[in-house]
Amino acid sequence: MRFERKHAVLLLAVAVWNVVTFGNFARNLASAWSAGEERATGYWVAHSVLVVVNLLIAAVLGRLGLQALRATRRETTTTP
Repeated sequence: MRFERKHAVLLLAVAVWNVVTFGNFARNLASAWSAGEERATGYWVAHSVLVVVNLLIAAVLGRLGLQALRATRRETTTTP
């Protein structure tokens, strides 16, 4: 499969979406923790793991998107 520019943009858009949404979620989670919200330890652990995993996914998708974008730019500049 060949990556096209639209694939690269989609990967970058999903990466940005993950960072924005889970960054906000992490901020809200930290705010609830600092406010002393009473929750089971499993709640805090599960949601913290969820945030970390989704930010890692965003990093992977962002890297793939950038690589695909660079590859499509090289192809367009070398093709007459």
